[in-house]
This record gives sequence, C-alpha cells and structure tokens, in this order.
Amino acid sequence: MLSPAMPAKTPNEAAVKPASSTQRSWEALTPSLSEWILDAVSSMGFERMTPVQASTIPLFMGHKDVVVEAVTGSGKTLAFLIPIVERLLRLDDPIRKHHIGAIIVSPTSAVAQLSFRELATQIHTILLSLLAFHGPSAAALKPPDEGSEDSKASEAALHPPSTLKVVPQLLLGGTTTPAQDLAYFLQKSPNLLISTPGRLLELLSSPHVHCPQSSFEVLVLDEADRLLDLGFKDDLQKILARLPKQRRTGLFSASVSEAVGEIVMVGLRNPVKIAVKVKGVGGGEDRRTPASHKLPALSRLLSNLPSTPHKTILYLSTCAAVDYFQHLLPSVLPSPNGQPFTLLPLHGKHPPQVRQKNFSRFASTVEPAILLTTDVAARGLDIPQVDLVVQLDPPTDPKAFLHRCGRAGRAGRKGLSVIFLQPGREEGYILFLEVRKTPVAPLGLSSILVSDADADTATATMRSLVLADRALHDKGQRAFVSWVRSYSKHQASSIFRIADLHWDELGRAWGLVKLPRMPELKGWEGSRDLGVVGLDMDRFAYKDKLREKARITALEEARKPKENGDVAAPRKDRKKEVSAWSNQTEQQARKEVRREKKRKRREQERLEKMTPAERAENEKLERMIEEVKRRKLLVNNKGDEQNDDEFEGFD
Repeated sequence: MLSPAMPAKTPNEAAVKPASSTQRSWEALTPSLSEWILDAVSSMGFERMTPVQASTIPLFMGHKDVVVEAVTGSGKTLAFLIPIVERLLRLDDPIRKHHIGAIIVSPTSAVAQLSFRELATQIHTILLSLLAFHGPSAAALKPPDEGSEDSKASEAALHPPSTLKVVPQLLLGGTTTPAQDLAYFLQKSPNLLISTPGRLLELLSSPHVHCPQSSFEVLVLDEADRLLDLGFKDDLQKILARLPKQRRTGLFSASVSEAVGEIVMVGLRNPVKIAVKVKGVGGGEDRRTPASHKLPALSRLLSNLPSTPHKTILYLSTCAAVDYFQHLLPSVLPSPNGQPFTLLPLHGKHPPQVRQKNFSRFASTVEPAILLTTDVAARGLDIPQVDLVVQLDPPTDPKAFLHRCGRAGRAGRKGLSVIFLQPGREEGYILFLEVRKTPVAPLGLSSILVSDADADTATATMRSLVLADRALHDKGQRAFVSWVRSYSKHQASSIFRIADLHWDELGRAWGLVKLPRMPELKGWEGSRDLGVVGLDMDRFAYKDKLREKARITALEEARKPKENGDVAAPRKDRKKEVSAWSNQTEQQARKEVRREKKRKRREQERLEKMTPAERAENEKLERMIEEVKRRKLLVNNKGDEQNDDEFEGFD
C-alpha cells in the first residue's frame, strides 16, 4: 500500500531500492563501519543487515536526512543507533562538557505509558550493548565505585578526557524527577539523550544544557506517527526550536501520515524516503500488515499439539463475533479421531438459561469441546481441566490477559495459553506484557505455520456457508463492525491501531462477501465487494422460509409505484439505511441528550408559571414519586441479588 502523499517538499523516493542479499552483508559497509561495530553486531547474532538497515545506514551516516517507513521488528533501532554512534565518534574534537551531540525522541502516553517507556528503555539497552565494544565509551559508563584506584588511574591513562566517546542518558517521566535528571547531566555530561518529549523539553529548558551548532549532530524521532497521534506536536515544535537547523534528522515510523509530513517540511532538509514493506508469501502486493492467517493457524494448532486438548477456551472480543463464528468454525476446525469438536457459544448477551446450559455442557463434557466466548468467562468461573486457552483477539483491557490465561492448567495441572498477534505493530504487545510482569514466549511450533493458500481455502469454505444463508451474512456484518469498534478502543491504542489494518484482507479472513458501511472506511480506496463477483443482493436469500418471504414482500412493496405515479419510495429512510452501524449508537445518544435538554427547558417554563402554593404542591408530589421509585428499586435489587447467587461470575 502506498503511503499518503505529502505536500510540497516530498522526500526523494527514487533514490532508494531494496537491498539485495549480497548488499546486506555488514562487511559491505566497510570501511564506513568501524571494526568494533562489526564485532558488536556479530556478537548480537545479526549475521546480515535487515533491508531497512541496508538502505538507511549508508545514507544516514552520510549527509542525508531520512524518513523511514517500516513496521515494528524490522531492525529500525540499529538503523539509527549505528549512524549516530559513528558520527559522534568521528568528530574532529570531543564534545564539550554539558553540550549535546545527538537526541533520540520516543513517545509516551497516559494510556500506553508502560509500552512506550519500554520502547525508550529498549533503545537505551541496545545502545549500551553496542557501546560495550567501544573501550572509551564502555569505561565512561562504569559506575563510579567500580574497580580499584589503580585501575581507575590506568583507565584514565588509556582513555584521557580528550578521547572521543559516547555517553548516553535515558530520560523517562515517572522514574526520576527533572532535578535528578539535571543533576545526572551535570555530573556525567552525556552527549547522547534518549528521552520522551516532555522530559526532554524540561531538560533543554535549563540554562546549563547546550545544543550549539558546533557540536549538535543528529536528531531522531522514533515512532514519529505516534508522537503526533498522542498530541506531542507542540512539544516537538518547541524542541525543534531549541536545536540548530544545520543537523542530520531521521524520522522512523510504521506509517508516514500527513501529520508526519508536516514535520518533514519544517524539520528536514531534502530528505530521502525509505519505505520497507512486507510482501505476501506468494510474491503479491506489498503490504504493511500481512494477510490474517489466524483461523487456519488455529486449526493447525489443534491438530498438531502432542495430544488433542479435551477442553479448549477460545476468546473473541465481542458477543456478535461469537454469534457469527459459532456457525463457521465447525467447517474450518479439524475433527480429532473423525469426530468434530463440540462447539459451545457463551457470552453476556445470552439469556441466563442458555449461559447456564452451555456452561454446564462444557464443564461436564466427555468429548473434545471448545468454549467460544468473550471476557464474560475470563474470571470468576471455576472450569475444571481446561487444557488449552486461545486468545484469537487480545483483550481490550490488558488486565484480562492474565485472567484468560488462568483458565488453563488450574489446580496443579499443566495447561497451554496461546495468543495470536498480527506481524508488525501488534508484536509490540509482547514488550507491553513484559513491562506488566507478564512475559510471553514464541510457541515454537513450526507445524502451525500456514500459507496464503491455506488462508484462501479457509476463506472459500466460510464464504460458501455465508452465501448459502443471508442470515449469516447479516451476522458477519454486525460481528465485523463490533470487532472494529472494540479494536479501536483498545487500551494499548499505540499498538492496536485502526490505521494499520488491511481491510480487504481482514474481510476475507472473516469470510465476508462484502464489507459493511463504517466511518472507519472513509478514505479507503479499496472495494467493499472483496473480489466477490456476480452477487445480486436482491436475490441473496435467507434459509428461513418465513424470513425470506417477509424480505421478498418488503422488496416488492418498495418497488411498487406510488398512487400518484411517482417512483417508488425507498422501503426505509435512505439516510438511516446508509448510516454506519458503528455510528448509530452515538447518534442515538446525541438524540437522547437533546430530548433531555428540551424536557428540562419545558419543566423550567412550567415551574416559572406556577404560584407559590402550586410549587409547594408540586414538590410534595415529586417527593412521593421519588419514594415510590426508591421502594421499587429496593425490591428489584433484592431480586437481582438472588439471581446473582444462582449464577455467580457472569456479567
């Protein structure tokens, strides 16, 4: 997918071509790279450069500003750390005390603060691993009390103050105070800062911190799109105003939006754009997000585990998704020993008797069974002997992740919990979980890997079921809209972004024959038909004969001309028909607010016209009504408490 066009000063895209395998050897950059850099990357296990490293490092080490568009996990961090270190170590003279030579800015936010702090910490950790191979820099980073006085004197003789070295400082809000950061800066005199925007701006505001033209070399904005999405535009403008214009600047981002283009215009001088995309297995169109293989991968997982799981819980994000996939999954999933898995749906919108029935069947099943559910079954329920938990959708609330995992392997038994993540930005959820003290590890079963052909087969199977019954099509439309709304409200919004979704691939992965109308698709240039040719919606029938008869009757009524001979009126208000499902709840809420305002205004006007005696009588009546409501509420609450006691644990 091509990135949005940027106005005016667009980066030069023609200068960059994908690096071949021979060009991706680290030795191909010698003598540009120092020998100790080659030793460092070799010890880190990087035998070859990634495409983004091979394209970026030569340009950024030279005199080019760069705008790099590549997904998480593509090697962006070393792509800017190596050029920064090399430039600082090739200056004519060491950077003066309390002067800064380079700055790396990464985002943070109140919602996903931990994940972004982890990003800045990760950059700092990789930098320290790199500098461990450079003697003067490694010596400067040792704690003051490390080694004897003789060893310190020996180090000072080997690496005098005039020696070029890189001394980094990590600045994070919430871990230290601004005063502590300034004290460290004055004591250690670091020349490379890794920081979040707010804390960096506080440090740069000090008169003791200097960024003169003579020493400042490089500015890097990592995750530039998120810096702007999270409202740091003003801070970035103030930071840029404090830095010299004659510098090298690099923007690294998963997507280059128009907002990022604004920074390009004011902060970069004739930059080169480097776009590294992910290509499908079949060599097809370049994509930022590869095709979703979740369902065929789930099928492979259930087939290739050492033993068939007796009880499996499969978590989806919404009730509508459970209602939809309960009809499709039996045709996609394997059949152990020739018998299909018993699939039992369970969510919070089921009537209590349905929830109780399906829960009891799953708890007492003697055949391999799958509980298809939402977070309603994530906590508070004691389900014995669950062998496998699969989170097809990561939970909107990260706290629910552990509760979901805890359903497997209870009471000392072994169990397995698996979460499916899309390649790219979603893989940042792994770091997010590590910071929350919930480390996860790759499953490591190569047998569950699937190809685009496997995904196409699963799509064709599901579509055949959808095309056989319009009711399934309707369920799929509602399910997809509800899933999109849930995805957009994820608490780790920096990781799960609507802007990164590949709509037609997702539609096919869901077995849809048409994408629903949604405001989220505004500006998307693809086709809502998803490649389905020849589908006549007027002839797309329901299996249920009564429902189909009602549909045909409504369709015929809509086609009849009016009595005055005019063209037939639409069978329902057109404005309401095209209104996106995901937007109707908000519209209804706005109407309710307007109605309440009108009611209060009329009530105020009525009271103003009353005499004092009439007002007193009215207040007495209102008190009586409130007392009746209060007593009725108490009765209802007692009934609810009794129901909750009968079935504790469900929403």
